[in-house]
Amino acid sequence: MKTSYETVHRRSLEEPESFWAEAAEALHWDRKWDRVLDVSGGQFVRWFRGGRLNTCYNAVDRHVENGRAEQAALIYDSPVTGVVRRISYRELQREVSRFAGALRSAGLEKGDRLIVYMPMIPEAAIAMLACARIGVVHSVVFGGFASQELAIRIDDARPKAIVTASCGIEVQQVIPYKPLLDAAIDLAEHKPSVCVVLQRPQARASLQPGRDRDWEEMAAAADPVDCLPLEATDPLYILYTSGTTGKPKGVVRDNGGHAVALSWSLHNIYDVQPGDVFWAASDIGWAVGHSYTVYGPLMHGCASVLYEGKPVGTPDAGAFWRVVSQHGVNVLFTAPTAFRAIKKEDPEGEHLKDHDISCLRTLFLAGERLDPDTFHWAGGLLGVPVIDHWWQTESGWPMAANCMGLSPHPLKAGSAGKPVPGYDIQVLDGEGRVLGPGEEGLIAVTLPLPPGCLPTLWNDDRRFLESYLSRFPGYYFTADGGFKDEEGYLFVMGRVDDVINVAGHRFSTGRMEEVVSGHPDVAECAVVGARDELKGQIPMGFVVLKAGVERQGEAIEAEIIQEVRKDIGAVASFKKALLVKRLPKTRSGKVLRRTLRDLADGRDYAIPSTIDDPAILGEIEDALQAY
Repeated sequence: MKTSYETVHRRSLEEPESFWAEAAEALHWDRKWDRVLDVSGGQFVRWFRGGRLNTCYNAVDRHVENGRAEQAALIYDSPVTGVVRRISYRELQREVSRFAGALRSAGLEKGDRLIVYMPMIPEAAIAMLACARIGVVHSVVFGGFASQELAIRIDDARPKAIVTASCGIEVQQVIPYKPLLDAAIDLAEHKPSVCVVLQRPQARASLQPGRDRDWEEMAAAADPVDCLPLEATDPLYILYTSGTTGKPKGVVRDNGGHAVALSWSLHNIYDVQPGDVFWAASDIGWAVGHSYTVYGPLMHGCASVLYEGKPVGTPDAGAFWRVVSQHGVNVLFTAPTAFRAIKKEDPEGEHLKDHDISCLRTLFLAGERLDPDTFHWAGGLLGVPVIDHWWQTESGWPMAANCMGLSPHPLKAGSAGKPVPGYDIQVLDGEGRVLGPGEEGLIAVTLPLPPGCLPTLWNDDRRFLESYLSRFPGYYFTADGGFKDEEGYLFVMGRVDDVINVAGHRFSTGRMEEVVSGHPDVAECAVVGARDELKGQIPMGFVVLKAGVERQGEAIEAEIIQEVRKDIGAVASFKKALLVKRLPKTRSGKVLRRTLRDLADGRDYAIPSTIDDPAILGEIEDALQAY
């Protein structure tokens, strides 16, 4: 019989130290902690201080030693190359320990940083685990990011090495990565001393003598190395997320709290057992890829699917069902966008008839709001529970969910479930007062945050405090808005800052505005997130041209779109740049972004009392209709 959710949640808040100490017993520790929860640093809270462990050992080596050596650890499925590869825990240990030795031979030591700029291939996970093995702090950058975005991350993390592949593959298009990497290094002030390149047969990269090294040659020449015991509070990785200033924020994840939280979540939230097949259909460059493609499933002794493909187009809208059936997937975790894409291509679910997916027990969706229509469609099609849950890059694991490993509560369309044990979630008004059921406000989490959440930002404690802890003292501010109902279910309605969510990927509108404003014909602009049936949100630019510009608007729009694609990447989905005569502003000159969002979404809006000229709104409405 499963334990009561209410009992577990209450205990996690009332007795956090004993609660998480018990959870930590599921892992191997080289040395037990001195303190479970250390609040001596004030707002900088640390978990399991004094403890020592190794994340790679817990994810790989202990399973080899405890009877899972021949079980699949990673199942690589690549419809774009036609390759399927099953990697056992023993094979994974061999490849990870040898590549860790290669990194050490290249001069990398504990505390150094390494950037991983790779597609969804096993070597990306191997590079991450190799770093964890020897205490090198990795930072994975999504392979779809353009050179400028990569350069920004190089300058912030200051890596000694970068690991990349010669190319990525998007459906049928081969995208060479090495030219993008070379351009990023040219743009960056910091220059890495080593670049390791995995040569893929679809496109080979030229190597720069003295700096670039071939992955296979390095690994073949290296001796395997053992896991290095690390402090629980040592950083495991840096993952950059969009900031409202345009400068990305380097979210830090530690070793101890991260391992405990993910290990606990696999059983209690996702209800998976060691030996189950878990598939998080996310890119390795996002938080989901870190937590639930690599570290979480492996620490729990599962087989994790690594999928290099799309929900549609590789080859059709039955791609997900083929993977589930072929590999015996028990739990699938993806973004609502993926299911909206499948629904658009195959609304009647005809492709599902070709596959036996009786192995699938649960579908989890996260990364953006799950609309009720997609919730009902997916549940009706698959006949399994569809669990919307909510978390962020900063948290590293779910903050609200229907905990399937405990006593699950009834599902509600539009809700992300109830607060996960460890999280005390409140909805506040602008003054920090707790709101009642049904009252929409700002979502915040009572401090201290549980294990696994960010302890700070990379080399930027001040920004960590300003971004997350300063607005409401005693709370972590999520920058999401929503409400709780009478039964405690949380409804997350979307971002309240200037970060938009495109198919589960967060982008700074400020960063996009920097690119748009750089066009020689643009006087000023505003970028907002507009509702999109498939991706949840897409960016829309409102652009005011400089006086005297007489060129065709279509040509200018095409140039702006191309510049955003070049500087930020196609994944941002910037495809609309509406030319307007002026932007709506307050009398003090602040652009009325919420009003622009309402206009872009076709929603009714109230004319703000602070607007300097209400007639502007009618002009923009007319322009939108003509567009």
